[in-house]
Amino acid sequence: MSYFRELPDISAVSLLPGRQRSDERVLVKNIYKRARLRSDIDYAVTAFDFRVVREGDRPDTIAATLYGDPELDWVILITNNITNVRNQWPLSNNDLHDYLIDKYGSEEKLLDPHHYETKEIRDQFNRTILSPGLEVDSDFTFTYLPFGSNSVKTVAAAGPVSNYKYESKKNDAKRLIRVLKEEYISGFISDMRNIMKYETSSQYINRTTKAGYNPRESGV
Repeated sequence: MSYFRELPDISAVSLLPGRQRSDERVLVKNIYKRARLRSDIDYAVTAFDFRVVREGDRPDTIAATLYGDPELDWVILITNNITNVRNQWPLSNNDLHDYLIDKYGSEEKLLDPHHYETKEIRDQFNRTILSPGLEVDSDFTFTYLPFGSNSVKTVAAAGPVSNYKYESKKNDAKRLIRVLKEEYISGFISDMRNIMKYETSSQYINRTTKAGYNPRESGV
């Protein structure tokens, strides 16, 4: 992923078994250095379009389609505050199935109830008096007084949501992403690279590299 090439370096003390000196160093990427959208862009509705991630779409394929460059996949990730693609990007149908089998153990277990939710209940005027989708206990009942009646009515109002349906809904919720419009890309990349540069400090080596702490120098 080209995103990591945008990260600055840390000159870290080598822990490799073949090191020749105690102060030998290696360059590693500073994965804790993160960039975020400028607030004026982040809150500018006109700076973004919305897109549904289709089956087989990846950050790089979307970047190639929108910006003509698959290596701008990191723009897609940052504009959606995605730090872990495995957990935050929607799985393909095959990957979702494999994930569910690994998590729940069998096809049969996928049909077991994950939890229960309310069913929609309407009155004789077709007005909703109980909204669907509220998580409840399996034995939840709903009591109401029908219009024109002198006695209340109690109905079973809980329906099961299977493990498969629950996980599929979670996965589908990740499919709607926002994408930065092309006219903002050059400014965004410039801002990103400026943010990634180091300021002068005791660890400063250059704008893209700083020295990591060496515990051997203090004996700690």
